[in-house]
Parts: sequence; C-alpha cells; structure tokens
Amino acid sequence: MRLTATRLLLAVTTFLILATLPARAFDTRASAAFVYDVSTGTVLFEKQADIALPPASMSKLMTLNMLFEALQDGRTNLETRFGVSPRAQAMGGSTMFLNTSDRPSVEELIQGIIVNSGNDACVVVAEALGGTEDAFAQMMTERAAALGMVNSSFGNASGWPHPRQRMSMRDLSMLATRLIVEFPEYYHYFSQSEFPFDGRAPDNRFNRNPLLKLGIGADGLKTGHTNEAGYGLVGSALQGNRRIVFVVSGLTSEAARAEEAESIVNWAFRQFAMKTVVRAGAEMAQADVWLGDAPNVGLVAMSDVTLLIPALQRDGVNADITWTDPLVAPVAAGQQVGRMVIHRNDMPDTTIALVTANAVGPAKFSARFKAAFGIARAMLPGALGGETSGGQAN
Repeated sequence: MRLTATRLLLAVTTFLILATLPARAFDTRASAAFVYDVSTGTVLFEKQADIALPPASMSKLMTLNMLFEALQDGRTNLETRFGVSPRAQAMGGSTMFLNTSDRPSVEELIQGIIVNSGNDACVVVAEALGGTEDAFAQMMTERAAALGMVNSSFGNASGWPHPRQRMSMRDLSMLATRLIVEFPEYYHYFSQSEFPFDGRAPDNRFNRNPLLKLGIGADGLKTGHTNEAGYGLVGSALQGNRRIVFVVSGLTSEAARAEEAESIVNWAFRQFAMKTVVRAGAEMAQADVWLGDAPNVGLVAMSDVTLLIPALQRDGVNADITWTDPLVAPVAAGQQVGRMVIHRNDMPDTTIALVTANAVGPAKFSARFKAAFGIARAMLPGALGGETSGGQAN
C-alpha cells in the first residue's frame, strides 16, 4: 500500500471583515497573558504563558476548585457551616471580616471568596477541608499536577505572597475553563456584583471584576493584586455561541487592568469568525479499492468541523489530505483510512480523521480470478504464451 496526498482549498463562505489589522498584530501591556477560545479549543494569544509567576488572589480559583470538588463528591454541601479559627480571623488584606464566633455556610464562603476576595474565607475553607492551611496547600499542589497544571504550586489558600505560590497564565486559563465547564451550577457566583456578609465591611462588598457592568458578555472570574505580582485578572466572556477565557498579569494599575481586559475581549470576538469549513459526509477524496465490488470509495469527515478563522483570511483555508491507497476489500463503512490537516494563518493546525463513506464488499469470484490472472500474466509472461527470455524472434 502507499500513501496518497493532495492539497486543496476549503471554501469558507461569506467572510465578514471585522477588523482592519491582522490578528497577529495584537499585543498587550501585561507582562504575561493567555487568551483561549473555549468553544473551539483554540489558543488565540500567548505571552510568557508558561512561566510560573506570583498569581496573587487569582490563585483563589484553585481553592474554589477544591471546594467545588468537595461539593460534587458529597463531602460537604452549600448549607454546611465551618468554624472560624483565630488564624483565619487574623488574616489581613481583603476579608469578609469574619471572627471566631461566626460559623459561615459554604455558600457564604464561596461568595466571600469570589466577591469579597476574602483571605479569611480561604483559610476557613482550607482548614475545614485539609485540617491545616499548609496541608491544604499541599493538596492543592498535588491536585493541580493531576489536572495537568504543570507550572503551579501553592504555599497557601489565599494567594498571599509566598515563595511557593506560583502559577502560569496557561495553568490559570486551564483552571478557569475547568470551573466553567465542570461546575456550571456554581459559576453564577462569579458574576455576582456584591456580597454584604452580615452587613459588614460596606466598602469591600463589591466584586472587583471591572468588566461585569460593561455589557460585553463578561461573567467572571477573579482579579488579583500584590506588589510582587502587579495587577492581574482571570476573566471570561460569552458572546453568542462563543466563550473566551483570558488571563493577564503584571499590569501597573487597576485602570490598566480594566483597559487591557476590555481590549482583549473586544479583540478576541472581533478578530475571528467561527466558520464551518468541512461538512459531515462531504467527500474530501476518493481511495481506490483493490478486489472490491466497487472500484473506489469516498473519504469523508464524520462530523462538521467548525474553526475560528482570522477575520481577514477571506479566501479560505488550506488543507493537506493523506490516505492509504489502494484499500483492500472488504472495506467497512466508517473505517478510518486517512486524515486532513487544516492550516490557518498564524494559528495552530487542526487535524481530523477521514473515514470511508460506505462499505465496499469483495469482488465476485470472476472479477477476482481475472485480477489474479492479470497479475500472474504480468509476472510470468513466458509461462503464459509470451516470448521466452532466451528466444529469438523469427
């Protein structure tokens, strides 16, 4: 058998010019950033994305992940109440202003972590689930590694400055995506605008996410700031049937964080169009079939292929197709025999499987005999009445 290859241009209909610059022209003032299209699994932008950096309060998302998993497993529920230790009460920075006489519910602690960015609430959760905050931080580190977050480690539950408190932008994006996809029943808390726990701390009751009120589809997740980390944000936005997750870090002010976050959301939704470039069942190539009851079989994709295409790439996308040729009968329908690699400007390639469109049975005996006879004749011409190798023509 041999591999046959071809290149074609996939026609993509009606591209709308959505911007005046190509997607690759985008940049950000953030020292590190990552932009990910959740709907299509496409990385749109990355800058210093795999460097383990101080995440500040953005690492509270990992504390929430641990709590959401405990809820999912039935180890706790939203009405469960946790005690507040002197250590938790003594936490500085942003807090819920808990004291040791409080017994907040899990639901209140979720809101306190997300909306109030409560360092005290994080310690309460850590001690309830891990016994001690140190033990909980080790649990966080091990769980992050198991989830594929290879550039993350934790020294505490709150994001308070600590030499082991490190996360990459890619890891934070992966974590945010997980919270959205795996725990949709809790995601609405991230868009909550305020949480005045027991009427305390009126100045700290508002959600710090600067995008929630802008009407651009932003609906979470978490800001962060320390002197070491600068200003950062893990955010997500939904417009139509597209969702993006983005992370920025190392900005110099709240204003810069808000401006960069809004710019990223606008860029991600305006610079790319989501298009179906291959339809399920559309024939992409034909493979010859040896000794079959049909001479060839069509190769198709099993499902529609929808991709993000840079908005100015109006002429379509290139694709390389390779397949085994010829196939040997019998051939089953839906048998994977090839692949298509789709190329887009300045974006990762996408590979899809190509399968046979229908079954091809073996040829009838007479056809198989004829084929076998032809092979024998080609290989042994002297034995079948042709000139012998040593003969002389008359």
